[in-house]
Amino acid sequence: MTDTPELALPLLAPAQAQKHVTVNEALMRLDGLAQLRLQSVSETTPPAASDGLAYAVPSGAVNAWAGQEGAVAIASGGGWIFVPAQRGWRAVVLDAGSLAIFDGAAWRVGAQTLTPGGASVGVTSAEFDVPLTASASVTTPVLFPARSIAYGITGRVISAITGAATTWDIGVTGDLQRYGSGLGTSLNSWVSGPGTPQVYWSPTTLEITAQGGNFAGGTIRLVAHYAELSLPDPV
Repeated sequence: MTDTPELALPLLAPAQAQKHVTVNEALMRLDGLAQLRLQSVSETTPPAASDGLAYAVPSGAVNAWAGQEGAVAIASGGGWIFVPAQRGWRAVVLDAGSLAIFDGAAWRVGAQTLTPGGASVGVTSAEFDVPLTASASVTTPVLFPARSIAYGITGRVISAITGAATTWDIGVTGDLQRYGSGLGTSLNSWVSGPGTPQVYWSPTTLEITAQGGNFAGGTIRLVAHYAELSLPDPV
């Protein structure tokens, strides 16, 4: 055995010369894998290697990551150390702001469980900045994917809302105040709209509606909180 079975840490050989090289590489791997923080699980082009940062190598990766699909790439000394991920490993994915579980082939972002047959429950907090245009209402991008179980919306005004609007509402088509009404327009005004869980069977956008007049500008940072159920793997 030349590496440990779980973290693939290199082992010293009897009477090995330059032991510090092997020990230092093992420490770099351990430093990158302990309390695993993946910068991304979707980036296919290696960025500049900044020591200690770790990435999950996805399908289609190129350049220095080519052929390393499924591995964790840890930047070290201007290059990369690759460690094969094991089924059941957990990490926080920083660019997604979510936890993830490796299922043996890929990282499932948001997954909280993973059954022996491959089913899981995923919980996601998806963040979007929504600029307000000169209008009476603004439709967001899709915030709740198809078949998701929506828990609610939270958000904050990150650029003061301008125009004649004195307050605003947020909801969905047919229920325009589902997640909040009479909300403030000043910087750092907020919305915290939990509600009875709602299943959205098709991709769903939100409607932001001005009250008292139209919007002229401003930006709201919205976070959609929802769960998704996944099937067992095919047999």
